[in-house]
Amino acid sequence: MKIRRKVPKPPRSKPPLYVIGFSSSPTPREFQTWFDHEYGGPLSFKESPTGEESATSPLMASHGPWSAWMLLSAPPVQADAWQQRLEWRHTACAAIGAGPATKSNAIDVVLHAARLARGVALLTEGTAYDVTTLTYLNPSDWTDRPLVQFSVRDHVTVVHADDIERQRDWFYTRGLSKFGLDEIEVFRPVGLPSHTITENLFDIADELLRRGQSPNVGSTILIPNLAASIRVVRHRTHPSADTPLILREISW
Repeated sequence: MKIRRKVPKPPRSKPPLYVIGFSSSPTPREFQTWFDHEYGGPLSFKESPTGEESATSPLMASHGPWSAWMLLSAPPVQADAWQQRLEWRHTACAAIGAGPATKSNAIDVVLHAARLARGVALLTEGTAYDVTTLTYLNPSDWTDRPLVQFSVRDHVTVVHADDIERQRDWFYTRGLSKFGLDEIEVFRPVGLPSHTITENLFDIADELLRRGQSPNVGSTILIPNLAASIRVVRHRTHPSADTPLILREISW
């Protein structure tokens, strides 16, 4: 008896990494042709867990060892929900999320998902929304890099907000959670130059991604680009309008 390999199911409990709004979706074949031409391919689609081969069913899109799930045409109920949430004109959308990843290949898996999102945005001339960083991307906004030229700024943002209660500035990242890490935050007195703090957080985020894990509370980590060490002060969950932020406060 032939044993069929079980196809991994898309992680329905987690939100997608990207949602792309458009007026008409590409077919799986059209998308495969574009991807193979752009990145050398071959891109392969595995049938959905339900066994249906349809643009409205989730597919696992694999390129080499990396996989991501794609919903090339979301059902109308989902498309309407995203349209209301994002307040855009698009009546149809696609959704893309990262596939299974380990500590050693999480960066490549997220890059693969980003390439898929870029492809859908270019083919449809639509608008992509990075669900984690809350960033909108038009087709011309994408920066495509080889896998060996990873840039943390393509996937992570630094937010500057006011901590009114304690009268201080609050800086935190959005995007490390794509890679399975907690976001990082730091508090500073009001009035200090924000640019320097933002740049430092990008360097710290880059080092944490290369290490592949969130540091323990109380630990000290050397950041080579800063020629300085950071200390992890505490771990907390902060309520957010979209999804709670899991944060590790640092100091340096």
